[in-house]
Amino acid sequence: MGRPIRFLLNDRSVELDVAPGMPALDVVRDHLSLKGTKHACREGDCGACLVLLGELSPLGALRYRALTSCLLPIGEAEGRHLVTVEGLAGADLGPVQQAIIDEGASQCGFCTPGFVVAITGHLLNTASFKLDHALIALAGNLCRCTGYASIRRAVASLLDELRPTVGEAPDRIAALTAAGVLPPYFATVAERLAALDVQVPEFGAEGPLVAGGTDLYVQRLGELEPSTPRLLLRELPPAIRTEDGFIVLTATTTAEDLRRSEVLRDALGDVSPFVDLICSEPIRLRATIGGNIVNASPIGDMTIMLLALDAELVLARDGVRRQVPLREFFRGYKQVDLGPGEIIESVRFPATRRGGAFNFEKVSKRTYLDIASVNSAAWLRLDGDRIAEAFLSAGGVAPIPMRLAATEAFLAGKRVSADLAHRAADVARSEVAPISDVRGSADYKRLLLGQLVLAHLHVLCNIDARELAEAAG
Repeated sequence: MGRPIRFLLNDRSVELDVAPGMPALDVVRDHLSLKGTKHACREGDCGACLVLLGELSPLGALRYRALTSCLLPIGEAEGRHLVTVEGLAGADLGPVQQAIIDEGASQCGFCTPGFVVAITGHLLNTASFKLDHALIALAGNLCRCTGYASIRRAVASLLDELRPTVGEAPDRIAALTAAGVLPPYFATVAERLAALDVQVPEFGAEGPLVAGGTDLYVQRLGELEPSTPRLLLRELPPAIRTEDGFIVLTATTTAEDLRRSEVLRDALGDVSPFVDLICSEPIRLRATIGGNIVNASPIGDMTIMLLALDAELVLARDGVRRQVPLREFFRGYKQVDLGPGEIIESVRFPATRRGGAFNFEKVSKRTYLDIASVNSAAWLRLDGDRIAEAFLSAGGVAPIPMRLAATEAFLAGKRVSADLAHRAADVARSEVAPISDVRGSADYKRLLLGQLVLAHLHVLCNIDARELAEAAG
């Protein structure tokens, strides 16, 4: 089995002889008999299995994330603090539990542990104590019977109660402990983690590669569960930086990193509304751009965004690197230009993208946290009333994520107008070949793509919606 995995579990230190690839959900339930963490969807879609994972920053600060334990390899807990709902219990009911009771926000109780963990995780991290921000953090938690109005009331009352005392406190963990949200032992966790003196784990040098695991643990659980994977998020920390005229994103950059990055905000504007469409916060904290690209889904949302920025990949193997334009990386359905032993090291696009404007559109059955029927992104640079440069991408309309090269060429140099937008939509519809499947017929997807192109030009070129409607005839 190899060396044991050492970490803090709630209020105790543990050493476990289990495969590092085993999901944390199975470890806490089956090996540690902590049944409050619920076994439900096993796809990261419902939040019933949420745990908190705490770690020390390089500066010694303790930070926590609420993560879906069904998609979290237990090897990620090495040297960290894994908190189940049992680890949030005190001698008396805390404010989170009491608010849920007072508002009647629990019925069968199956989802309640996940909500308690999600709310606690939000309280540990939020800077705003605003209800709309809290609801975004809880978007990945499903309730199967109670309904959401009572849960919303419980969260609102809790924020009102804690805002005056916790919101401005310089030490969030100490303030939440004093308020009874966290048990007293949390005051000792930072010191105890430092005493573990665990180095970055080097599990699985020859094992399967796992970054966030948000696709792999759904698709290949049987293979990963007994494995000793190479944990890329521990090995290659996420980073977004400007370097040599490019904006560079390490392949382990997560969706939440995209959402919070000041570098991207400066270059592209606020991309958080786009990222919020993709997945819930626990998944955003793990899902990586490298994994999204290598998975090669024709509708990978982050891939579609990066295609519209004319991004290129830096691939690496044994210290040898090569660059491949992202638009040339996909060779066919689920086939990519990645040699044996190669990994995506980083993704980059020209920093000159600051001179244009970016947009992302997506059509899915649910507005948020759902797989797209069709998605599309666009980057345009205007010169007066003309389109000087255009990059557009589309997903769900071909076997691969694709650039709309004919549409780009058609738009370049043209004067902005509603008629131009409709003609561009026609070009886009003509250069794709969607198939009929559970997410829509081929004709429907082609229609959707045309509408998304109109949406891009409406947003990026400020074409009036009434003019677009009149030009449609």
